[in-house]
Amino acid sequence: MSIHLIRLDPESVDVETGAPASDRLISGTPEFRTWNVEERDGLWCGIWEATQGKWRISYDEWEYCRILTGISVLTEDGGEPVTVRAGDSFILRPGFKGTWEVLETTRKDYVIKV
Repeated sequence: MSIHLIRLDPESVDVETGAPASDRLISGTPEFRTWNVEERDGLWCGIWEATQGKWRISYDEWEYCRILTGISVLTEDGGEPVTVRAGDSFILRPGFKGTWEVLETTRKDYVIKV
C-alpha cells in the first residue's frame, strides 16, 4: 500500500452525513454524504453527494469540483444559472455567494484549500 498515492474511494473512509443549515435552506430536504479521504494543513479532498433541494452557499475557500453523477444548478448572486452534470469540472473561488440546487442526486469529487 502506497502512503503517497491515495484513491478517492468512499469504501476506504467513514461517511459523514449532514444537511444545509436551516437558515440557508430554500427548498426541499436535501441530505449530504461526505467521504473525506484527505484532510490536513488546510486542504480537504474527497467525495460529496447531495439529494434534491436548493440552498444558499458562500465560499471563503477555493474549491475544485468534478461532477461524477447527477445534475445541479449553481447561480452566483447577480449572475446567470450554470448547470453542471457528470463530467463537468469547475472551480469555486473565495467570495462566491449564491445558490446550489440539486435537480438529480449529485455526486462530486473535490479538493478544497483554505
